[in-house]
Amino acid sequence: MSKIQKIFISGLVSFLPMAVTIYIVYAGVTIVENLLGTFLIQILPANTYIPGFGFLATLILIFVLGILVNNFITAGILHRLQEKLTEVPFIKVVYSPLRDLMNLFSKKGANSLQKVVMVKFDHGKEALGLVTREHFGDVEALGLGPEKVAVYMPLSYGMGGYTMVVDRSQIRPVDISVEKAMSLALTGWIKTEPTQKN
Repeated sequence: MSKIQKIFISGLVSFLPMAVTIYIVYAGVTIVENLLGTFLIQILPANTYIPGFGFLATLILIFVLGILVNNFITAGILHRLQEKLTEVPFIKVVYSPLRDLMNLFSKKGANSLQKVVMVKFDHGKEALGLVTREHFGDVEALGLGPEKVAVYMPLSYGMGGYTMVVDRSQIRPVDISVEKAMSLALTGWIKTEPTQKN
């Protein structure tokens, strides 16, 4: 029975990561398809809509917006529109954090999460984190001086975390990539290697 159990667990360990990855990709494509797909179904002649049109139209729209944002003339107009959105009471609560989050993945914000550090706690304890901010000029009311930094601490086994403001003396830079740091944090630092047979 133990041999059957071992075979099953080996299959499960191989199957689950692939299944979850495929599901996430499928869900993402479905969401993107539905963004414009429903609208296209209504405006196109009957029976002319082909599944995938919504996905393609969304990609084209994103590309066109990218061109407009990088154009000298239209970039200013779009920037003013974005600023107006941040002034609308309810919309700014949703729009501003989403814009900041997406900027992390852009080339402009690529350096925002490039510093991986170990945060020192009492009794020799340390935790892995990502420096997200080293200057607080835009939030002076918080009274945070130049000796403070904001560090994002990702949680294990879940897409989440929390941010701590700590003294610079409490952080120790480490020379690993953000991707590696996130991988370590998400898996609880578990490292599994194939068993070598003698």
